[in-house]
Amino acid sequence: MAKGRVRFHTERCKACELCVHFCPRKILGVDMDTINLLGYHPVKVNLPENCNGCGICALMCPDLVIEVERD
Repeated sequence: MAKGRVRFHTERCKACELCVHFCPRKILGVDMDTINLLGYHPVKVNLPENCNGCGICALMCPDLVIEVERD
């Protein structure tokens, strides 16, 4: 099975949660312990080992916050 890595540019995240909603593996969530420069709780990867690199999260992000790498 393919493995992937998701990287967030958290300083640009507006916490719209589209990536969280559309992630088929449900690996993303809002980081309630962090507030970015825009004043939002950014999204983070909760289960990186379950990422398959599908890239749906990056496609859904309206602010180009997400980068996906696939092994």
